[in-house]
Amino acid sequence: MQCEKPFSQACENNKRAILGVLERTFANCKQVLEIGSGTGQHAVFFAEHLPHLIWHTSDQPQYHSGAQAWLAEASLDNISAPVAFTVGRDDFPHIDVDGVFTANTAHIMQKEEAKLLMELIASNLPQNGVFCQYGPFTHRGKFTSQSNQAFHLSLIERGYGGYRDIDELTAWAGELSLKEVIDMPANNHMLIWQKR
Repeated sequence: MQCEKPFSQACENNKRAILGVLERTFANCKQVLEIGSGTGQHAVFFAEHLPHLIWHTSDQPQYHSGAQAWLAEASLDNISAPVAFTVGRDDFPHIDVDGVFTANTAHIMQKEEAKLLMELIASNLPQNGVFCQYGPFTHRGKFTSQSNQAFHLSLIERGYGGYRDIDELTAWAGELSLKEVIDMPANNHMLIWQKR
């Protein structure tokens, strides 16, 4: 039986703004791994608009059926079925990629998981590989808005890790250099990292 397609309004709201960045940053990439593909909406939209790429999806297994429903309907030949990847539990996916994308994952993860993710990406990307990290972050301990601070506190209360600071991520990034911090809609940022 076909799973009903899940829907994220946040994905719908931010996909065009993110695509505008990825068109440039992934222009020379051939294979991109998305970490935390969630509903699969982003994967389908980006694969459709970046036909030069093979877009690889990954997430915790409980989200796979929903993502598969989006992938099945889209029927694109440059997108792959989700692989199981839970940071701290699974090995980094054995896929030969030159780009990594993740959206709205760092503030959900616990601090040690976010640190491990940065280290895994740094060690698995090839030289000059690109990592595009989207979401809300603090910078030098400061929130971009009061609503961001309130959301951070609500995440902590619900047992999530909360916002990560850009300086903190940089300290964990190893061979990844932070090339750009791009202001995005709704008080989000896109961090563009490149493997030295």
